Amino acid sequence: MHLILGGTGNIGSVLAARLLKQGENVTIVSHDEKKKNQWVDKGAQFAVVDVLEVDKLRAVFNTGERLFLLNPPADPSTDTARQEQKTATAILAALQGSKIQKVVAESTYGAQPGKGIGDLGVLYEMEQSLGRMGIPSSVMHGAYYMSNWAFSADLVRETGKLHSLYPADFKLPMVSPADIGELGAGLMLEPVSNTGNYYIEGPETYSPADVAEAFAEALGKPAEVVVVPESEWVSYLQKNGFSLEAADSMAAMTRLTLEQDYKTPVNPVKGKTTLKAFIKGVVNGN
Repeated sequence: MHLILGGTGNIGSVLAARLLKQGENVTIVSHDEKKKNQWVDKGAQFAVVDVLEVDKLRAVFNTGERLFLLNPPADPSTDTARQEQKTATAILAALQGSKIQKVVAESTYGAQPGKGIGDLGVLYEMEQSLGRMGIPSSVMHGAYYMSNWAFSADLVRETGKLHSLYPADFKLPMVSPADIGELGAGLMLEPVSNTGNYYIEGPETYSPADVAEAFAEALGKPAEVVVVPESEWVSYLQKNGFSLEAADSMAAMTRLTLEQDYKTPVNPVKGKTTLKAFIKGVVNGN
């Protein structure tokens, strides 16, 4: 049995669908019972549990052998780093002493030790803790998610403006969550002894200007990048629903990305989804 944490999200849903297509037994682990029927109809089992309830989560883990671990993203209106640290700690506690034989975990480019750097610090600690547990594990590190730009679709459609914390010409590796899901499905099916770190990005690097061009092509109207000055990052994010703590974390992660303060992988896995194909899907509601 494959257990999928985050199975209703952009990455986990693709991963789960691929495993089901290959005739594998899959249980989606989610707190949202509203999504149960659609997955049961696809042939999956569905376990409703809050990841913070360690004993209940461990009981679910004991029904399977392999786990896809995606730490759920916190609501940006909260202290995201604190909330995500809580969920990661609870998931790892539930893993301790469970019957899980192998874990495939989702991390990120730039994961590194440090406080006040949001996901980069939380996921680094999650990786280190997982490694100390002794459970065979494969860890995927995804580049900047193309889906981060999906939240801009309505504003670009209405105003022709794409707001960015990055300079318009700043190139960085980006990846479609669906491509991460495809990689994850393959890793879930590998022998337990196959472990390691994997890095995945799209076919090429992209800039905010490339994102604006992709929106312009998909919408059939001009789109331009509006760069938010660094002095306004925190206030801009707060105006868009971030708590002060979450805004500070996002600003810190953005600075680290601009400084490229992380190890660049030598031979990353290359996803097939181009930025233009992804943005076209967003605009068309796919």
